[in-house]
Amino acid sequence: MSRRITVSVAAGAVVLAGAGAAALAYAGDQPPALAHSTARYTAPAADRDGSLAFTTDVTAPSEVKSVKVLAWPANSSFATKGLTAKDMAGAESAVCTPSGGDKQRCTYNVAVTRTDAEGSPKGLWHLAVLVTAKDGDTTLDTKAADFTVV
Repeated sequence: MSRRITVSVAAGAVVLAGAGAAALAYAGDQPPALAHSTARYTAPAADRDGSLAFTTDVTAPSEVKSVKVLAWPANSSFATKGLTAKDMAGAESAVCTPSGGDKQRCTYNVAVTRTDAEGSPKGLWHLAVLVTAKDGDTTLDTKAADFTVV
């Protein structure tokens, strides 16, 4: 093999290795991300409780530490003042299970009694989600999914 080809191949390998290391470093610096978030609200009936079910896919390069979920009516004070991570401190936790690589499928389910439904504002509601990764990075999506209380 000629010396020029050997040098070119070696230089190409160094460039590819550097690009790979940069891609890994960039991926490691990413905050947690939500995808495919859905909410399903079922109103209670005379003979049974209703439910609220929320599902989302979370990607976190350093793994997921916690996922907090908070339902809030669109016409509440959060709509004007905004929702913060501090507001999420008392929110309930979702349950997460690995779904391949650095992804987890997180679900939150809660029963809705007739008393709960009667005491809740009617109309559009949002689900806020706070994801905390093991490295301390956080992502707050204040409107990860919507549902309607009738």
